[in-house]
Amino acid sequence: MTDPTLLLTHTVPPETSEALLDALRAEIPDADLLTAATPEETADLLPAADALITGRLDADLLADADIEWVQALSAGVDSYPQEALQERGIALTNASGVHAEPIGEQVLGGMLAFERGFLDAMAQKERTSWERVEGGELHGKTLGIVGVGAIGTRVAKLGSAFGMEVLGTKRDPDTAPEAVDECFGPDGHTELCRRADHLVLACPLTPETEGLIGADELRLLDGDAVLVNVARGEVVDEDALVRALQYGWIRGAALDVFETEPLPADSPLWNLSNVLLTPHMAGSTPKKAERWAGIIGENYRRFGADEALVNRIC
Repeated sequence: MTDPTLLLTHTVPPETSEALLDALRAEIPDADLLTAATPEETADLLPAADALITGRLDADLLADADIEWVQALSAGVDSYPQEALQERGIALTNASGVHAEPIGEQVLGGMLAFERGFLDAMAQKERTSWERVEGGELHGKTLGIVGVGAIGTRVAKLGSAFGMEVLGTKRDPDTAPEAVDECFGPDGHTELCRRADHLVLACPLTPETEGLIGADELRLLDGDAVLVNVARGEVVDEDALVRALQYGWIRGAALDVFETEPLPADSPLWNLSNVLLTPHMAGSTPKKAERWAGIIGENYRRFGADEALVNRIC
């Protein structure tokens, strides 16, 4: 098989595509790279492409494409037309691992914000009120991770380094990393809810995980527990979470993802004092382009050698 011609589609914004192109030229200098800034340019260049690098993908685009591989720039691919890709025999690979370090650090920051009383201290700062805040410790607490993939593994290592007991769920518990003290199968999330002081959601959005954490699961959490969601908003029943936060079923939540994004202005989450809210930015990092290029470069070489692609979804 010959080396593929890669098309960076218009779905990747200019500020991102420029850095990614520089990184790709360093990683695979001899590659034939095409770039499109508009939907029209993507359509015009599509016949010349063997593979797409894209931020999103409409099924309609596949009708006019003769491509063999789609590289997503996200870890989550729930919005991609996977059935249509499978029917056409087109490989789909994701960017799993690219976001593990920044998201892991964001999770750690969220847990520390609640454990060390940063939210209370910031609220008092706004009131110019000097009041003592009592901080806790992550050391000795129990960390539950729903979905020990690349991101969950990094969270586990950070939690373990802080002296936390680490529990997790994974499709194959036998492949859990050493940092996880006890691992359960995909249906073990209720056990994590029952035992975790900090429950971290790091699983992909699938039909099985949609609505995974609802009122029943939130009731299993201790009243001093914190929920951290860096997965997808739909993994949690948001109405049930709002009730849990309003009525003190749990201590608080650090949320980077939501059922509707941007988060509507009338969402109660904006005004809850026990919520740390960030605008779906946990994966942001200045090192993203070089990490993307590393995955794309590896798959470029494997594609040309007719070898199995890394991070293949379908």
